[in-house]
Formats: sequence, C-alpha cells, structure tokens
Amino acid sequence: MTPSQLYKELDYVDHSRKKRDYYARLLEEQPKLFPLLLEILFMVDDKRSPKAGWLIEFATKKNLPLLFPYLDDFISKMHTVYQDPALRPVAKICERLALSYYKEQNPLSRKALQPIHKEQMIIAGFDWLITDQKVAVKAYTLTTLYHLGTEIDWVHPELLIIMENLYSISSPAFQARTRHVTGWIKKHNIKF
Repeated sequence: MTPSQLYKELDYVDHSRKKRDYYARLLEEQPKLFPLLLEILFMVDDKRSPKAGWLIEFATKKNLPLLFPYLDDFISKMHTVYQDPALRPVAKICERLALSYYKEQNPLSRKALQPIHKEQMIIAGFDWLITDQKVAVKAYTLTTLYHLGTEIDWVHPELLIIMENLYSISSPAFQARTRHVTGWIKKHNIKF
C-alpha cells in the first residue's frame, strides 16, 4: 500500500471494532505502514489525523512493540497533537507505555522507553492536565504520571497538587480517577 492509498483508506476507518481490528491486523502484516500512519497522525490540522491515531492506538494495544522503532518520533511530536479525537489515542498510548514499563515490567518496553522519553511524557502529561482537555485524556494521563512518579520522585507531589486543584471543578469521572490515583500514591509512599 502506498502512502497515498493509506491516506485515502483512512476515509473508511470508523470507531467500529471490526474496522479497527482489520487495520490493526494490516499494520501487523505490513509494519512499513506504521511510520506512514505516524506521519498522518502528526498532520495535526488534517481531518484524518484522529483516524490515524485510532489505528495506532488499536495496533499498539495488541502489539506495543510495533511502536518501538518509532518511539523517538512519537514522543518528540506527541505534544503537537491538539484535536481531541487524535489526542485521546496519544494519551492512551502513553498510558499503555507506562503500564507496560512499570506494572508489567515488559523487557522490551524497559529497553525501549528511555529517560528522555519519560521526561517528555511528564512534560506533555502535566500540560494536558492543566489545559482544557476532555476527561479521557486527563484520566489516561493521571495513570501515566502516577507510574512515572514511582521512579521520578517530584512527580507525585506535583500530581497531588494538580489533582486537588482540579477536583472540585471536574467531572465525576475525573474525580473518580483522581481518588484512585491518590490512593495509589498513598500506597506507594507507605512502601518507601
């Protein structure tokens, strides 16, 4: 599939599981399409950017190592994404990276995710929390920052302050995630 064919093919992508599964399999079978999708994701003003993000998210949910050869590119450009339907999958992929690295301690993730990536995820994550983003982006980001904060000691105190400041003005869904993350931080601090 050529770049222009892939670009046109994105017109047929929708939220249906069937379509996303089809394209995720296509990415696994033709990994050379992955950097093309990343390129489209980072065409941030394009209407196909979110659809590229959906496919990347779905593919990495099934096979996270598909992202690893392009991790530098993804991490360095993720802060440029601003359309909510495109930003949600970016935040979800960050959460998936953090879970794989910290919770699952996946050796491939632990090799791929470098200190500079973690630093950029923290910067983008705090930015997403303090700007006007939808609750899904913020919820995924809370989980990501919690896990990064288990290694980087200044993250949890800053995260607690932001959660406290946002709590009363946020949706019930965000408040629920905030309570969970606050509990995780307290448990983590008891261990140390």
